[in-house]
Amino acid sequence: MNANDRTPADLLRSALAADPARPLVTYYDDATGERVELSVATFANWVAKTANLLQGELSAEPGDRLALLLPAHWQTAVWLLACSSVGVVADVGGDPAAADLVVSGPETLAAARSCSGERVALALRPLGGRFPHAPEGFADYAVEVPSQGDRFAPYAPVDPDAPALAVAGLELTGAALVERARADAAELGLAPGSRLLSGRPYGTWDGLSAGLYAPLAAGGSVVLCRHLDQLAEGGLAKRMESERVTATAR
Repeated sequence: MNANDRTPADLLRSALAADPARPLVTYYDDATGERVELSVATFANWVAKTANLLQGELSAEPGDRLALLLPAHWQTAVWLLACSSVGVVADVGGDPAAADLVVSGPETLAAARSCSGERVALALRPLGGRFPHAPEGFADYAVEVPSQGDRFAPYAPVDPDAPALAVAGLELTGAALVERARADAAELGLAPGSRLLSGRPYGTWDGLSAGLYAPLAAGGSVVLCRHLDQLAEGGLAKRMESERVTATAR
């Protein structure tokens, strides 16, 4: 990856320039049997659309705080990179009442209502499906995002030294996040082309790093597994073989 990259959005741009067709995020939910694979180009397109929604429809500005109430999921990864693209602080599991806006899954809607700003809800259904009926007081992400532009340009340059991520009491700037992700990638033995299988939740830095940032920083990809404990006996070994996994974080 480019040594000059100083934000997660920079890392994604470098990945897109290097090889847009390679897999970046492969997502499994072993409670539902869902599997989704996103190439760098497809993932970047989702990020661009989400960043346009965030900056345009939701009027988010650099420095705003977004309470991200979502599990380890491919759409959560998209939101994390969209926040970085705009300069919004992604507060993973943060207090909605203290946030400028909130993004919630179906299980945290009640808590998300304490946010006085814009509210977005994700159904987290297979293939990014919408809610049968949109929750009152929330924009349905699956309804709003398809019409957004496929290219994104921030209204103001993103400052790498401004806060970018908060999780479990840790707050990182964009530059510190990239530096830490690179160190984690080295510790995990990741290199360009590596495939890391992660079953860690997104509620800690270790989970976020293994499940997104470290593989991205290394020029590799992640096989992100939710509800891995529900995988049938022998299933993990088969998955690691079929997905050409080179490292694990569980």
